Amino acid sequence: MGMLTRETQIRVRYAETDQMQVVYHSRFLEYFEAGRTDALRSLGLTYKSLEEQGVVMAIVQAECKYVKPARYDDLLTIRTSLHELTKNYRIEFHQEAYNQHNQLLVKGKIVLYFLDKTTFTKMSIPPQLYATLTPYFEPHA
Repeated sequence: MGMLTRETQIRVRYAETDQMQVVYHSRFLEYFEAGRTDALRSLGLTYKSLEEQGVVMAIVQAECKYVKPARYDDLLTIRTSLHELTKNYRIEFHQEAYNQHNQLLVKGKIVLYFLDKTTFTKMSIPPQLYATLTPYFEPHA
């Protein structure tokens, strides 16, 4: 079975840290969003293009396991992976954040539903997105 993985780098800004210069825990959800956005963009797709097709992606589940702190001025690598491709209304991203020493800081899972932009009812994965992702999940000979 295939998989899609992309990496995005983010430098921790001072405003993203607490009094101890440690990244505030909820910032990782923002970093993970940047990773998902960049992963889609690397495939030639954007959230904006999906919205123009009448599709929104709503987060229905977000999990984070904090392993080590990230600190001010760290250069983070956000690894975004899609382990499975389905035709239904659900997509699940696995994400990890590493520091510049390749130490795992946070790992998480974000589940999104594809929704009709007008009615907010669940819908299948957009055909263009499915077609773009399919080659990553085809068996290699």
